[in-house]
Amino acid sequence: MGESKKQVAVLGLGRMGAALAGALLGAGHDVVVWNRSPLKAGPLLDRGARLAATPAEVASADVVLSCLSTYDTQQPVLAAASPKVLVNLTSGTPAEARSTALWASSAGIEYVDGVIMAVPQGIGTPAAQILYGGSSAAFAAQRDVLAVLGEPVFLGEDAGLAALYDLALLGIMWSTMAGYLHALALVGTEGVAPSVFTPMALSWLSAVGGFLPGIGSQVVSGDYSTDVSALDINAAGLGLLVETSRAQGISASVPAALRELFDRAVASGHGAHAIASVIEEIW
Repeated sequence: MGESKKQVAVLGLGRMGAALAGALLGAGHDVVVWNRSPLKAGPLLDRGARLAATPAEVASADVVLSCLSTYDTQQPVLAAASPKVLVNLTSGTPAEARSTALWASSAGIEYVDGVIMAVPQGIGTPAAQILYGGSSAAFAAQRDVLAVLGEPVFLGEDAGLAALYDLALLGIMWSTMAGYLHALALVGTEGVAPSVFTPMALSWLSAVGGFLPGIGSQVVSGDYSTDVSALDINAAGLGLLVETSRAQGISASVPAALRELFDRAVASGHGAHAIASVIEEIW
């Protein structure tokens, strides 16, 4: 085994944890795994992983990756494992990540918090990206190991930033998917198949993505002036979407929520401003 290979422990063998352990095995690392149900480790043991009977047995690993269901489930496991270096890949809130970082510091554990922006099937491929925050020294020391899992992106010393970015980005994804599903339902009332509509939706999303840098700049400057499309026009358009959705016999819950937000911004005096002014009703 080359000098760059390390003993890496993986706590938790759900779909994601198993994918992480598999990628590390594929890269030639010495992998130790632990799971509440040892039977899940079978395929990984066949590939050369070693099974820890208890979390405490991973304490000597160079780095421990935790990928458990919740922070509440994770904390007693981490306390028992007492790792030297902990990379936490359990999903949670920024507050939970920061609280775990404080616990790790008090226990003398080097801590990095991460969020996985990929599905299990993407782990170990160029398509995977993982965001990290926390100890820059620990991140730098473990970067080669983390790069096996996906592109590592370090956001800074604040252990809560990765979770914050994660939820912000997922918010965009969920909003986009909800809008797409509403659109499919709407055109579907007239027999338009997803395969016919989706290419146009993808082209439209590409164009919409081009607006984001300008919106971001307006948020920073606070100058919401526009000569393109005022908010009141867009609020009226949302009203038409709500009306048409109901007339076509489908739920208007998705556009109705946006209409309520846009209407509030108009009522606050932003009717002649750009869509970016809606942020004043959000923060």
